Amino acid sequence: MVYLINDVRDREADRLHPVKSRRPIASGVVSPSAALGTAAVLGAVALAAAFAINTGFGLVSASYVALLTAYSVWLKHIVILDVLTLAGGFVLRAAGGAVAIDVSFSHWLLLLMLLGALFLALSKRRAEIVTLAGDAAAHRPSLAEYSPYYLDQMIGVVTSSTLLAYAFYTISPETVQKFGTDRLIWTVPFPLYGIFRYLYLVHQRAGGGNPSETLFEDRPLLACVGLWGVAVILILYGPWR
Repeated sequence: MVYLINDVRDREADRLHPVKSRRPIASGVVSPSAALGTAAVLGAVALAAAFAINTGFGLVSASYVALLTAYSVWLKHIVILDVLTLAGGFVLRAAGGAVAIDVSFSHWLLLLMLLGALFLALSKRRAEIVTLAGDAAAHRPSLAEYSPYYLDQMIGVVTSSTLLAYAFYTISPETVQKFGTDRLIWTVPFPLYGIFRYLYLVHQRAGGGNPSETLFEDRPLLACVGLWGVAVILILYGPWR
């Protein structure tokens, strides 16, 4: 729903982007009225289903819709708040999942989600500025307030904070009690490599414009995620447990 609203709002600017110009709304394949009508129906059905699961999940879902709608209409044009809003949306998604199935949500994991999403959002902004060059401000007004150097400073702060948050999550008393081990700290090299690899793709290969494509198209990153998963399974369920 929120993506449809966002694409309708951005259709003129998206036509200036080499990739986004091929989106259905920007290219004219889907009309704005049809997209907004579909968004309204999907939003109503989704929120009704969320409240049917439980009230807490419904409230988190409503907060997510409100936040991302505000982003599409207003917040995306305000420097710094634009990337913080995007990161907050991912946190609400994770929190919503925890509320839906009624499980506890670690504060360290919440912080890690916020910082990880912020890292991707800042990297995406940098990629947009580099790709669009002089047309960046026309595509998104807030990009005029950023520069590659400024974004690199922010990314540097978030990178170190993300790694520290992951390390503290693995050894926090809550995590150790839940999984019965403090050995998850041994998995730190995987996010360390993954973040460095992603930064390499952003800086050396002009990547990062689409985080999901970057992940699924880069074999070293995919291997890193796979090996991290194997390491976690071995630590939690290995024969030495």
